Amino acid sequence: MPILHINGKETAVDADESTPILWALRDTLGMSGTKFGCGQALCGACTVLLDGVPVRSCTTPISAAAGQKITTIEAVGQDRVGRAVQAAWVKHDVAQCGYCQSGQIMSATALLKGTKKPSDADIDAAMAGNVCRCGTYVRIRAAIHDAAKTLA
Repeated sequence: MPILHINGKETAVDADESTPILWALRDTLGMSGTKFGCGQALCGACTVLLDGVPVRSCTTPISAAAGQKITTIEAVGQDRVGRAVQAAWVKHDVAQCGYCQSGQIMSATALLKGTKKPSDADIDAAMAGNVCRCGTYVRIRAAIHDAAKTLA
């Protein structure tokens, strides 16, 4: 039985090692914050952080996470950067339907952990793999800039 390090806890997962992280989280562990979007790593709704790097959990097998730390939307607010991103999301009323937002927040958090003062180009590059069908990209960019200012 694979052991994963999820949100600061060692967790045994009763699943085959080829199972995508997404399904281990949702179906095996009951963690519904990470969303299924396309199943092909194209939309970003399923984004989690693997040792701080955004990955598409719908196509990343749990075997790829061995020895690494998985952070999901359920725990992103446990640190200063995640809290700043979540607060900026609320302040800028980013979410419309909300379906893509957990993936968006995970990617934005990873960006701000690596880039303290991102340019518009930095934001666009970091967020390029996250699709928002409601089109709140302008608010997403504003929220990321605001979170960066809060963290400065």
